[in-house]
Amino acid sequence: MPDFERSGRLKLPYIMPAQAQKHITHNEAVQMLDAIVQLAVQSFDSQSPPSAPENGHVYALGAAPTGVWAQAPGHLAYWNAGGWLYLLPQEGWLAHDLATGQLRQYRGGSWQLLLQNLQGLGVGTTSDAVNRLAVASAATLFSHAGAGHQMKVNKATASDTASLLFQSGWSGRAEMGLAGNDSFSIKVSADGNTFTTALSVNPANGLLAGAAVTDTASDLTPGRLLKVGAGAGQLDPSLYRRGTVLGPVSQSGGQPTGALIERGSNANGNYMRFADGTQICTRRVQLTGISINVAMGSLFRATVGSFDFPATFATVESVGVTMMASQNASIRNNASVLKTRQGSTLGEADWVGIALWAPSSITGTAGELTHLSLNAIGTWF
Repeated sequence: MPDFERSGRLKLPYIMPAQAQKHITHNEAVQMLDAIVQLAVQSFDSQSPPSAPENGHVYALGAAPTGVWAQAPGHLAYWNAGGWLYLLPQEGWLAHDLATGQLRQYRGGSWQLLLQNLQGLGVGTTSDAVNRLAVASAATLFSHAGAGHQMKVNKATASDTASLLFQSGWSGRAEMGLAGNDSFSIKVSADGNTFTTALSVNPANGLLAGAAVTDTASDLTPGRLLKVGAGAGQLDPSLYRRGTVLGPVSQSGGQPTGALIERGSNANGNYMRFADGTQICTRRVQLTGISINVAMGSLFRATVGSFDFPATFATVESVGVTMMASQNASIRNNASVLKTRQGSTLGEADWVGIALWAPSSITGTAGELTHLSLNAIGTWF
């Protein structure tokens, strides 16, 4: 039929002047309108005609249909009054998919889901070429469909960015994600131009870096988090914990490099060293048959001798000697005053002597025991 005998868009047949059997032309146009108005399709990409089609059913044919449909690939097949009517869809036609309940649009030579491959979508606002999806609302909900829910942000290459950017007045203030590399990071900005990486997670081992954590064992920057672990199975030596409170103390350049407290003993007594340099030494001395009988003016003295402490001092703050007990009643009852005579150098590990003083002469007896307690406080470095 020549083009002037049909409408320009839907190709509906015109009733021509002086035409006989006008009802045939009219009915053909009605059939076509019945097929495409409020178009509802039984199935898309159909290949084989049904054995018992129902009147009014429409099928969207595939590229290589079979049987009686072979003559009309890509057409709409409309069954009416015992025969098939074939219609070629045009760009922009809409059809309801009866099988899935979805809308499809004919574009680019195929029936595509209406909400797929959109150029943009704006909800309460307008999308653009960069922000293909734009939403303006009080909140946006992403919920589960019966189990979990995962949001994916993908990028093309490692040097690209896949992140969430938080803005205030359209100016960036915080960003989290993969920004310019494959390390997950959290960045902050005061002006939207200069960003500081607060945290960065190494994807190979999970270790942290950034302005929010210490970068060296001696980093004392206020407000930074202490890093636990310089490598797999290791703890930062600068971090004190139950396992490093007690142990050998040490220092380098005045900075502690060992445990907090060291406690030890040897044949010369017990000692405690602290990470700040403080040292305390104690020793118990047992004297046998001591006599206090050397006249010193109105008093009498006994020189006990000198004793080593269990650890060496760098400097000494104080030294003390206490009599714990004595089997000699005269020594015990006269409450003898004990004096010490320090060596000429305070750094020595021993004391030149300990002297016992009494107001009267006391003679000791062999086998009598007198117990002294020695203590000293100073520094070990």
